[in-house]
Amino acid sequence: MLKNPVNWFEIYVQDMDRAKAFYEAVLQITLKHLAPPADPAEQAITMWAFPMVDGDYGASGALTQMQGVTPGGSGTLVYFSCEDCALEAARAAEHGGRVVQEKMAIGDYGFIALVNDTEGNMIGLHSMQ
Repeated sequence: MLKNPVNWFEIYVQDMDRAKAFYEAVLQITLKHLAPPADPAEQAITMWAFPMVDGDYGASGALTQMQGVTPGGSGTLVYFSCEDCALEAARAAEHGGRVVQEKMAIGDYGFIALVNDTEGNMIGLHSMQ
């Protein structure tokens, strides 16, 4: 494989309005609504995408609400890039989330913090300072 292996992620949610407000406040971004699939059988899916820049480093993804799929706190962990992950962790707590691991050093790779979002999903925050 000649490129980064991850090109998309989905964070499953129960309450889209609540989850959207949480991520926009914590990461200080604006999510973009993605139109549902053209296939009527697949239109029971709602997606709001994180900002993305084509051809830039990293992956993007979306908050996803789909019948039969529930959010959870264990399994795959998505890390969001930050200037200082302590700031985003504090905002997570202010907006209905919970800090699981305060900012901690990971050697030459910078710092991380872990938080639960409003839906019970654990996410990672990563920064170099």
